[in-house]
Amino acid sequence: MIAGMEKTPPHPLVIVKVGSTFEALRAERGDFEHWIADGLDTQALPILVIDPRRGDTLPDAQAVSGAVVTGSHAMVSHREPWSETTAAWLAQLVARRTPVLGICYGHQLLAHALGGEAGNHPQGAEVGTVTVTLDEAAATDALLRGLPAEFAANVVHWQSALRLPEGAVRLAGNDHEPVQAFRVGENAWGVQFHPEFDADTMRGYIDMLADGLRTEGADPAALRERVAATDAAAGLLGRFARIVEAHEGV
Repeated sequence: MIAGMEKTPPHPLVIVKVGSTFEALRAERGDFEHWIADGLDTQALPILVIDPRRGDTLPDAQAVSGAVVTGSHAMVSHREPWSETTAAWLAQLVARRTPVLGICYGHQLLAHALGGEAGNHPQGAEVGTVTVTLDEAAATDALLRGLPAEFAANVVHWQSALRLPEGAVRLAGNDHEPVQAFRVGENAWGVQFHPEFDADTMRGYIDMLADGLRTEGADPAALRERVAATDAAAGLLGRFARIVEAHEGV
């Protein structure tokens, strides 16, 4: 380094907290942002958690290295003011080619932000550990390439990205949910599944939602028995962090 010149510190990787888990899980295991930060496992980038629901101001689009948008118990189709503000901010990041990863609600919000549509899934809820199948486009995708053609992932959702934005590339799906993953441009991804959910978290969600699942004709005990390891899905958080680090040049 040239004498008298200090290296500019990297911009933060922002976790946009648009929801919280159930209180019982939060007390025992932490919340969405903690699970995501653990999965990102970056030592090179500072992590900044922003919660627009409580009035936090989203940082200038030029001042972030990347962003992860969490899941939520809210619904994108309700178009809460904080959600619409976050959607507009995401569109700015995508325009700047800043790496973005939307998870569940974040996946749907990214589609909505860029001109797609999010709403109730016509077949109802998808809850538990499911099999996700990669599309051919995933073979050359920076985030998904190298993953098994089929892998296990944890899901909890009633809404979906019903229509992708113009130019978006579908990367993965399954029988229930045709869009389990998509990409817009080179650096923005949405995943309907939860890479931050481990098996214990998934079982906790099934237990919390048991009454509602029975009402919809599902068997919580059977769903619980099918919960499995989701290592390939979990690894996407670290992969995304490496993409952000490379983009930031750290």
